[in-house]
Amino acid sequence: MAVYTKISKHDVSILDKKYSLGNIINFSGIKQGIENTNYLLKSKKQKFILTIFEKRVHKKDIPFFMKLMDSLSKFNVICPRPLKNNNNKYLTLVNKKSACIVSFLEGKDKKSLSDNECYIVGKNIAKMHQITRKSSLFRKNSMGINKLGSLIKTINFKSINIDKNFKNFINSNYSEINKNWPKKLPSGIIHGDLFIDNIFFNKNKFSGFIDFYFSANDFFMYEIAICVNALCFDKKGKKFLLNKKKVNSLIKGYETIKNISNNEKNSLNILCRGAALRYLLTRVYDFINTPKTALIKIKDPKEYYQKLLIHNKLHSFNDYIN
Repeated sequence: MAVYTKISKHDVSILDKKYSLGNIINFSGIKQGIENTNYLLKSKKQKFILTIFEKRVHKKDIPFFMKLMDSLSKFNVICPRPLKNNNNKYLTLVNKKSACIVSFLEGKDKKSLSDNECYIVGKNIAKMHQITRKSSLFRKNSMGINKLGSLIKTINFKSINIDKNFKNFINSNYSEINKNWPKKLPSGIIHGDLFIDNIFFNKNKFSGFIDFYFSANDFFMYEIAICVNALCFDKKGKKFLLNKKKVNSLIKGYETIKNISNNEKNSLNILCRGAALRYLLTRVYDFINTPKTALIKIKDPKEYYQKLLIHNKLHSFNDYIN
């Protein structure tokens, strides 16, 4: 979430009528995140989120995201529900860009998760996977491992000061990860971006997942690898340290609902390396290319450089939990 596109009271008034929102009295931009423009819309009785799609989101993919969230909501997976306008369509245009309005999810993200909260998150991820593995919806992962090579080619490594051998580090890691990437694991639709700011709690109870705009068909265990990177490291000063208790709790919670096979467990390290590389590359790209006028907090690429270094020293599944 971020604010790249400015809107006016007139824009909001038009949306209010199109979606029958009940007289929007206030709206404000949301700065968290880095991908799309988001606004909180408030009427006297309800709140909504307006999302204007930017950057990496392709217009052809947006109906998939809308149908997925709608479907998950119907199966009691707690997430925002997309609204249909007076023409019975999810999407509209705002400043010539595709946009949607979704229901407001009560609660907010936490700064960090406890072991027990990781357990609860794991459990709810598994519930989501149980639903999506049966879904007929399909979308290729636009940020999958096979897409990272083209992203590497777009990065001007001279513009980023992380390590003197950073370009070689990236290329050698990508080559090795791509070579050893699993060929076949249990798969279905994953959220694909379950960072802590996309996981809501309300009064210390899990209240849902948000921001499904990287959702795609991929390995279920890749979702776990993303979460290991995003949720299971503790920051001590400027250093990030893997918290194995949190990894263990995340996986135990998941396995209360859905079994993780030995092949999946044996693939955790390479999947974690791939996930760390994916976020390292996108953060480097955004650090270099995000316009200074955008109302956005740029995320530090060095975090995922550190995490990738840590994964490179690990090997087996047991290295993550013991």
